[in-house]
Amino acid sequence: MGTVYPALDGRLREFVEAQPMFFVATAPSGGDGHVNVSPKGMRGTFVVLGPHRVAWLDYHGSGAETIAHLRDNGRITLMFCAFDGPPKIVRLHGRGVATPVTDPGYAALLADFPEPPDVHAVRAVIGVTVERVSDSCGYAVPLMDYRGDRDLLLTSHSRRTAEDLVTYRATKNAASIDGLPIF
Repeated sequence: MGTVYPALDGRLREFVEAQPMFFVATAPSGGDGHVNVSPKGMRGTFVVLGPHRVAWLDYHGSGAETIAHLRDNGRITLMFCAFDGPPKIVRLHGRGVATPVTDPGYAALLADFPEPPDVHAVRAVIGVTVERVSDSCGYAVPLMDYRGDRDLLLTSHSRRTAEDLVTYRATKNAASIDGLPIF
């Protein structure tokens, strides 16, 4: 059985900030619909803003389930696993909000990221109010070596203009796989 902590600070904060990848889980309201789990990464795209606040830069992608589910009910869980060193899993349960690049408050949120990679293709900042912080053993998580970030997401979108990205959101990110509106 893991431990529940009052806040994300100290060693837990250091652990979370050191992980090159984390997983995001969301689901639509009710018993129908698909649960979504997405891996996230790229150095400079995740920040701990305080003992009960985290955020990450959400780049254009093939789907936008997280944004749709947050609009629907706000529920979200982030999971960080140790793939090297001592085994550990940390989960952050909370309520999330997506602030799209088109929102007037987006620029102020972007300033919370001290060293982001190219932000041209960011479609939103996802902010999470953390309500529960817990850890578990992670004994079954495999040991793996981190070799670096992939640059494919950034390079693929670097060829798109700002207008192209608007069209991308309107066509490829219009609705979730369950038909929920995204933007």
